Amino acid sequence: MPEHDDSTISPEALSGFVAGALEKQGVPAAEASRVAGLMVEADLLGHDTHGVFRLRQYLARLRDGGCNPTPRISVVRDSAATALIDADNGLGHLGMSAACNLAMEKARTAGIGWVGIRRGNHAGPLALYVRPQAGRGMIGMAAAVGSANHVPPFGATDLLLGTNPIAISAPSGGEDPFVLDMATTVAAMGKIKALAQRGEPMPEGWMVGRDGRPLTDPAKRGDGFLLPIGGAKGFGLSVAIGLLAGILNGAAFGSDVVDFTSDTTSETNTGQFVAALDISAFGDPETFNRATARVFEEMRSSEPLAGHDPARLPGQGKAAAIARRRASGLALNPALIRDLSALADEYGIADPFG
Repeated sequence: MPEHDDSTISPEALSGFVAGALEKQGVPAAEASRVAGLMVEADLLGHDTHGVFRLRQYLARLRDGGCNPTPRISVVRDSAATALIDADNGLGHLGMSAACNLAMEKARTAGIGWVGIRRGNHAGPLALYVRPQAGRGMIGMAAAVGSANHVPPFGATDLLLGTNPIAISAPSGGEDPFVLDMATTVAAMGKIKALAQRGEPMPEGWMVGRDGRPLTDPAKRGDGFLLPIGGAKGFGLSVAIGLLAGILNGAAFGSDVVDFTSDTTSETNTGQFVAALDISAFGDPETFNRATARVFEEMRSSEPLAGHDPARLPGQGKAAAIARRRASGLALNPALIRDLSALADEYGIADPFG
C-alpha cells in the first residue's frame, strides 16, 4: 500500500466512504448514511478523535457480533417530560439521535425533555447531541458512561470508571452556540489512541502507571490509569454521570462496563442521556440571548494574563471552522489515511485516497 502525505478529502466523499463500509457490515443504507454523516460532522467540528477515526472499531464490532447492524430502537418508558429508549445494541449514533429529537419534542410541550438510553453504543462526541438544542432556542445537555474503564476510584487502583463525558449547550446570541463537551478525565482516551497511532508521546499529567509515576508512552496506556479532572471532584462527577446515564437507565456501570475495543463480541449496554430545556418556559429567549452575548463579550474582552491568548468561550469559532473545512476539505493525518485505505482493501471498497 503506498504511503500518503497529509491530504484533504471532501466531507461528501468521506461520508460516502464511511457509509459504504458500514453497509458492507449489514447496516441498511439509510442508517449507514445517517451514522456516516454524524461521524463526518464530528470531524468538521474538530472532534477528530471521535469521528471517522473510530470507523475501524465500529466495523470490528459489527463484524464480530458485538453491535447489531439492524436495531429496532424503541421507547420502553414514556411520560410528558421523560422517556427511556432501548437502542437494541445498534450503532450508538442512532440511539442518541433518536433521544435528542425526542427530548426536544418533549421540551416544546413540557418545557423540559429528558431521555435516557440503555443498550446503546459509542456515539462519537456528545457535542453532536447538544448542538441541535441550541439551534432551536433551547439548552441542551447529554452525558454517557464511557465505553471502557480506564480510571480507578480516587486513591484506589481498580479500573471501575470510564472517561464519562458530559456536554452542555446554549444559544449565545451569535453564530456560535456555547458548547461545552468534556471528559471527566484530564484527557479523553481517544486523544491518547490518536497519539499512539501517530507515534507521538502524551504530556505528563494525563496518565500515571500503577507505581503512581507519570506515564507518557501512549502505547503503554494499558499499564496505567487516566487521571480525573480536579482530583476527587472529577471522580465524584464521573460517579454522578454513571448514576444518571448508567444505573438509572438499566445500563452498565462499574465492573459491568465492557471494553468496546478489546471485546468486539459482547453487547456493551452503554448508557447515555440527552436533555433539552426550552428557554421560553422561563422567559423571553431574546432576553436570554442578549444577556448571554453581553456576558460572553465581557469575558472575551478581559485583559489576558501575560503569555496567554485572549479568553475564549467553549464552542467559539466553530461556525467559521466548519465553513472552512467544508470549502477546503478535511485534512486527515497520514496515519488515519493509511488506516482508511487499509479498510478499503479489507472491505472491498474504493479507496477514497487511491
